[in-house]
Amino acid sequence: MIDRADSNAQAFHQLYQVNRTWLEQWLSRRLGSRHEAADLSQDTFMRVLSSAQPIADLKEPRAYLLTIGKRLLVNFYKRRSLEQAYLDTLAQLPEVHAPSPEHRWQVLETLHALDELLDGLPWRVRQAFLLSQLEGLRYGEIAARLGVTERSVKRYMAQAYAHCLLAELC
Repeated sequence: MIDRADSNAQAFHQLYQVNRTWLEQWLSRRLGSRHEAADLSQDTFMRVLSSAQPIADLKEPRAYLLTIGKRLLVNFYKRRSLEQAYLDTLAQLPEVHAPSPEHRWQVLETLHALDELLDGLPWRVRQAFLLSQLEGLRYGEIAARLGVTERSVKRYMAQAYAHCLLAELC
């Protein structure tokens, strides 16, 4: 008798064998890089493997893989954009003030963690939090920038802090 874990492992193996090349090609067309597509494809299958969804129960496996792949693709582009913005900022610094490669890596990792943490927040809440924490603006200044009341900024900040506390990262 085959237990549930063995059944899921077999279903995953079948899913991987049948769809890996197709998914990599789909991702490669969007990325323009076979290597990055292979990485995102593997990440997609790792998400499937770590999911609570029983693989054998998937009615539309390619649609499921595409949903996960698209999310990873969006995250990939967001990460690349964030990195490029940071590198552009660094390029404007005089060489004597440029951080070491280790410090650059730490900053990029922190930026990625912050971006991931704030990902689920509404745009204005996210902006208010970033203006407060990264630019050191006061609530009145944030309100003026966002075109909202100071009371709204206070609500946004409370929402952002609550979000952070729930994530146990702030």
